[in-house]
Amino acid sequence: MSDLLPHVTAALNALAGLLALVGFVLIKLGRPLLHRRVMTAAVIASGLFLIAYLLHHFTAPVFVFRGQGVIRPIYFAMLISHSVLAAAVAPMVVFAFRRGRRGMIVEHRRLARWTLPIWLYVSVTGLAVYVMVYHLYPPEA
Repeated sequence: MSDLLPHVTAALNALAGLLALVGFVLIKLGRPLLHRRVMTAAVIASGLFLIAYLLHHFTAPVFVFRGQGVIRPIYFAMLISHSVLAAAVAPMVVFAFRRGRRGMIVEHRRLARWTLPIWLYVSVTGLAVYVMVYHLYPPEA
């Protein structure tokens, strides 16, 4: 089970990021009802991601990143910025989502302007870290 979880979390992360991007496009196209539905799906996908991610990290052994040379500082810089911004964006997503659901559109927009780019950065860098760890430099079996 724990061997499958990194791939499940990557898929859920990609899905959440894609849905958030689609939700942004929909609101720009003047489709608020579809925006609301897609963003609800994005938040659900993010919640499922978080559950799978925590389950994986509480059950998987700790490993050392195997990449060497110039990729090593790139990996750690990306991982650190990803982790810090992931911790920051999680409550931002919740607050923006709640404001939107409650019809507090001005407040929702004000927060969403900051939340979406951070959310997308966290999603993309999370996928990049996943590729580096599990496909380019996989942990020893």
